[in-house]
Amino acid sequence: MDEITKKSSTRDTFESLVVTVILAIFGTTFVLQAFKIPTGSMEDTLLIGDHLLVNKFIFAPPGGVLAHVLPYRDLRRGDVVVFKFTRTDTQQEPGEHFVKRVIGVPGDHVRIFHRQVFVNGKLQSEPFVRQDPDNAGLLRQEDDFPRPDDEYLPGSSPSGDAEMASMVKNGELIVPPDKYFMMGDNREQSWDSRFWGFVSRGDVIGRPVLIYWSFETPRDEYLHNSLSDRLSQIVDLIIHFPTKTRWRRTLMFVR
Repeated sequence: MDEITKKSSTRDTFESLVVTVILAIFGTTFVLQAFKIPTGSMEDTLLIGDHLLVNKFIFAPPGGVLAHVLPYRDLRRGDVVVFKFTRTDTQQEPGEHFVKRVIGVPGDHVRIFHRQVFVNGKLQSEPFVRQDPDNAGLLRQEDDFPRPDDEYLPGSSPSGDAEMASMVKNGELIVPPDKYFMMGDNREQSWDSRFWGFVSRGDVIGRPVLIYWSFETPRDEYLHNSLSDRLSQIVDLIIHFPTKTRWRRTLMFVR
């Protein structure tokens, strides 16, 4: 009797472990995934060191019967989204994940004049945008967009430039079907659609919903990937976890 109980208990434990692994894989594949913010392009909405839970389900492509019963929805202007970067003609590694805000959806006419964003001829209210007061009187090339035909932004993608140029009419950028125009909230420190073009619908991963943890992180930490750097970062985390954790941002919803 004891032997049977032991075997049954071992089997139950194994089955529970298998089910847990399956649910975890399903969850990270289809429902939620964790991401860490490595740069300041979305400040002050998202800070370097914010750890996010991303809803991968909300923008899932609808189709068939499930489209009528599951809470799918289209991307909207103002959505903060995570997407996969697929350009191959930049220094950025294709396949990495970016987080930006949707500025233009398919069919929108987008124009930026002296940092002010106009969509379909209407000036947009953007209280989330971060502007450096020290640069208030300084206009950069990317503060007016789209650029004239013979001008390109430093660090821009050749394929993105060509794509953008083909969609400009009367000084406005027309967002094509199944494409989105993205920008960071920290406009002066954001490498975004102004430089590398539109984001395809199929590259969108999901929408950040929650900052489950936030830790003060050096701005250049993402550049340090050696084993010794990683060990140093782990030691820093262990020692300074209570003091460097941004407790006020923990469990904060992303808007």
